[in-house]
Amino acid sequence: MFVMRYVFEPPPISSAAVLGGGEFPVRRIFCIGKNYADHVKEMGGDPKSDPPVFFTKPADAIVGTGTVIPYPQATANFHYEGELVVALKAGGRDIKTPEDAAALIFGQACGCDLTRRDLQAAAKKAGAPWDTAKGFDNSAAVGLIARIEDFPPPLFADARICLAVNGVEKQNAALGGMIWSAPEIIMALSRLFELKAGDLIFTGTPEGVGPLVNGDRVEVMIGPLPPLEFAIG
Repeated sequence: MFVMRYVFEPPPISSAAVLGGGEFPVRRIFCIGKNYADHVKEMGGDPKSDPPVFFTKPADAIVGTGTVIPYPQATANFHYEGELVVALKAGGRDIKTPEDAAALIFGQACGCDLTRRDLQAAAKKAGAPWDTAKGFDNSAAVGLIARIEDFPPPLFADARICLAVNGVEKQNAALGGMIWSAPEIIMALSRLFELKAGDLIFTGTPEGVGPLVNGDRVEVMIGPLPPLEFAIG
């Protein structure tokens, strides 16, 4: 006799499309704040003394390129934040060296950390968590993930991260301007969490963040990576 294990049908596994075919199953989404000096200053902080800020988004917050994202509820100040996203093929705890951290990377993608800025400001003022500001539905836009062997880090030596809204450039910064590199972020996260295959890491945004409204078209570009494109509606 067949016995159903779950009391209702479980939701499908969240995933991100991979360049060349296949789906990357998403386990968790980690994000870092305050990782570009100019953006730290833009948000009123001190890049020389402020430690990194980590937060998470639920796996099902992910949306792919070409998506039309509904304007989120409960906000009147909805912001874009263009970012490099790193996808892990393996994990661990307390990773010691940048080389060991880099070996965990499956691939990289263009991303956009969508933020309810008014809720974030209220949370900061109250000393409250950022969950409602960062972890809402459709808040993690990710382009096609490019395998690391096809786009190795040397290709990114002089890469820039750019974001445009309706064809007008809003963010443009050197990817090398990150305070903490991707391997350093992985090392720091591994001291707080046991990382595993399927984890995505948003590596922070440069200066130039700003609001989005219905009808806006957003494009994020990073060096040779496939661009991320989506619209608000």
